[in-house]
Amino acid sequence: MTTRSPIAIATTGLVCLAVAMGIGRFAFTPLLPMMLRDGSVQLPGGAWMATANYLGYWLGALACALQPWASRRWGWLGPVVPTRAVQVGLLATAALTLGMAFPWPVAWPLWRFLSGLASALVFVYGSGWCLQQLTARGTPQLAGVIYVGPGLGITVSGLAATAMVAADMRAATAWLAMAALALLLTAVVWPNLRGGPTAQTAPVKADAGAGAGALAVLTIAYGLAGFGYIVTATFLPLIARQALAGSLWLDMFWPLFGVGVSLGALLTLRIPPQWDRRALLMGGYAMQAAGVMLCLWWPTLAGFALSSFLIGLPFTAITMFALQEVRRLRPHNASAFIGLLTAAYGMGQIAGPILVGVLLQRSGDARQGFALALQAAAESLWLGLVLFGVLLRRYPIRRV
Repeated sequence: MTTRSPIAIATTGLVCLAVAMGIGRFAFTPLLPMMLRDGSVQLPGGAWMATANYLGYWLGALACALQPWASRRWGWLGPVVPTRAVQVGLLATAALTLGMAFPWPVAWPLWRFLSGLASALVFVYGSGWCLQQLTARGTPQLAGVIYVGPGLGITVSGLAATAMVAADMRAATAWLAMAALALLLTAVVWPNLRGGPTAQTAPVKADAGAGAGALAVLTIAYGLAGFGYIVTATFLPLIARQALAGSLWLDMFWPLFGVGVSLGALLTLRIPPQWDRRALLMGGYAMQAAGVMLCLWWPTLAGFALSSFLIGLPFTAITMFALQEVRRLRPHNASAFIGLLTAAYGMGQIAGPILVGVLLQRSGDARQGFALALQAAAESLWLGLVLFGVLLRRYPIRRV
């Protein structure tokens, strides 16, 4: 299909990320309280199940990063067709989400692990393909539309979970509904992911002033963001229940997070392209760090609501700015470096639930364990902010 419009490309990316991220990865957050209520899982088990998903995401992103090297090293590993990889990831996401509806708890960690792999496949190749297509069509500013997808998926899955809790449905029914939604959305975008040559992008010159060192610092700083947000993003409904037991609004904090994610992505459409993405990343990290600490400083209805919004607002904006910075540093074969950054982010996400599980077991008190984990998460975000400040000072962009 050679006549796909820029808005069709951006909307396709939006839906793909809504399925892979909003459902395949983050539907677990609002459904975990339902699973705990049903007695099908205990809190430490939920933490390790989350870790399995993040481990799969990390390995999937790492595989995407290493694929070009493996293709050169072993000729039988040919180049990946991005749209085919996205199709496989979307179908796998729907199937693995469906698997969570069946009473096979011994298999649930495996399903979550494989779902992480599928999410990485869709995110890396879907993001790279969409960004390349939009740049080739002269509309790179529409990238913000793509990253509305995770927030939209989070909001829809969160509101659906709230409605199902109110209806006293079981978690298995909720997983079944999520799988049906994932399959429906996959069918909607399937025609845009079939056939057609890849549009050619005009040659872009890499930033000669910033070498491998700058990319390494960028990767570390981005990985710190994965650790910084994940404690709240995984356990927000449970943290709120510790402080506001019995509140009618407990299940609304997660959808509010999703609203913030979508709004933040839309706001990026208004940001001038000449603004330095590293400075914007510093602002996003500061906002998320403040949101994380609000859970401790102001454990009230208003505090949790503001925390949810502040953590969500820069969530996908941080991802978009980081990937745009990768394209500036390494415009050729950007998908491999996108995979590298995504793997670093995934490593941070793996560490978060592991830390929570350890702290919950050692402290013997859920509130204290969560408090220590939130402090560590906020500190990692501040460290990432400092690293971007170093990059900004060490490698200024020279405008021609």
